[in-house]
Amino acid sequence: MSGLRERQKEARRQAISTAAIALFRLQGYGATTVEQIAEKAGVSPPTVFNYFGSKQEILINLLRESDEMAVHDMTALTAQFDDPVDALCHLESLVMSHELEALPASVWCELLAISYSGPTSQRLTLINETLNAEVGKLLRHLQQQGQVRQDICPDYTASVLNEYLTLQFLRVVSDTPIDVEAHRKRVRQFIQLIFDGLREPR
Repeated sequence: MSGLRERQKEARRQAISTAAIALFRLQGYGATTVEQIAEKAGVSPPTVFNYFGSKQEILINLLRESDEMAVHDMTALTAQFDDPVDALCHLESLVMSHELEALPASVWCELLAISYSGPTSQRLTLINETLNAEVGKLLRHLQQQGQVRQDICPDYTASVLNEYLTLQFLRVVSDTPIDVEAHRKRVRQFIQLIFDGLREPR
């Protein structure tokens, strides 16, 4: 019976998540209420809160799943890259592709406004710790391969990269139309700068 209950719980959780995503895409994040999500999922509002503490938590879960798919795709390809800049640019490209599949650019623009100009209680955490950890893991792999200096802190470097890349992602989704090539060029220039450094060689 416990197995059946777990499957039922997972099915309800998935139904709530699917309903929320459909409503976010249709009418935006801000206009979507927990009551609407509950109605579309065929559950009560308290049930939504039992599975997700808030509407924001549903969104964060979606972002986490999106980033995890990109990380999964990248893990299989890591060994194919000889250049660390190429590896990180490819990972960023995978993340952007998955996130735009999850939510349209119009919703991302709305999230940008909430994240950076809304009240503190409404601000969204768009830097995903799962992605930070995976970029840190990739940097440690590159250290082992002798492609990255041994004295850097992979986790700190990953957080700096992700903060910048998140801003660049939010910038590109604000463009009409989206200029993916210009975005990729900016990302590569920044990552190349990080790896080359600013100091003159001695």
